[in-house]
Amino acid sequence: MLRIEGLTSGYSAIPVLNGVSIKVEEGQFVAIVGPNGAGKTTLFKTISGIVRPSAGTITFEDHDLLSIRPAQRAHLGIAHVPEGRQVFPSLTVMENLEMGAMTEAGQRDWKHNIERIFEWLPILAERRAQFAGTLSGGQQRRVLIARALAAQPDVLLMDEPTAGVDTANQHVLAEVLGRLAAQGVTMLVVTHEMDAFVEVVTRVVVVDRGGVVFDGPRDVFLAREAEVLHEHHNHHHDHELYDSRPSLTGNAEAGPTGRAS
Repeated sequence: MLRIEGLTSGYSAIPVLNGVSIKVEEGQFVAIVGPNGAGKTTLFKTISGIVRPSAGTITFEDHDLLSIRPAQRAHLGIAHVPEGRQVFPSLTVMENLEMGAMTEAGQRDWKHNIERIFEWLPILAERRAQFAGTLSGGQQRRVLIARALAAQPDVLLMDEPTAGVDTANQHVLAEVLGRLAAQGVTMLVVTHEMDAFVEVVTRVVVVDRGGVVFDGPRDVFLAREAEVLHEHHNHHHDHELYDSRPSLTGNAEAGPTGRAS
């Protein structure tokens, strides 16, 4: 479904990603983890067209994604939920969701789609007339996920979807995303909250220093977690590969301004 081959990408002459290859099959729920600056956010930005690569290919279904303008990629079925609370604060929850339904599929299936979204995220049905900017952090994250789902995507790219959300709500959001994956939506999630996602992801990709250092089924990763950590900790004298739980870390790498993005 999504094939990335030899991808080199970044914000300057020194690439953040260097020769990355990943193949994602339909219906997989992939967790992408790794340390700060590893290239996880850059990967998503390159897939969605925010960053243009200097080498490599990205194929989505039978489309050469790099030949398609970023604005058109959403119409192919790719939705990108960036890190942070990037709702339209002065619009209501319902108006935010309508803004997401700008693709042909989203407009065609709006009535059915909104019913499913409210079934999956009932708090948004209750708050549909409330201004999105007045919601809590966790509720705003739900709005972002719902807005992406309103486009009826085939692939959902989510950067730290549980960032800034309390532990209980992290598990709730992960469970919702797991149900979506079970219904056929392909998921790629950058996260350092693997505890919340460990029961729902099917595959783990570890990115470090711009390359893929592990790519395999969740159970294989969990069995080899200590080995992966030990191997790459030897190359990271100045920082840990992961944070509190070994397989969890990974805030976004620095963008063109040098700030974490």
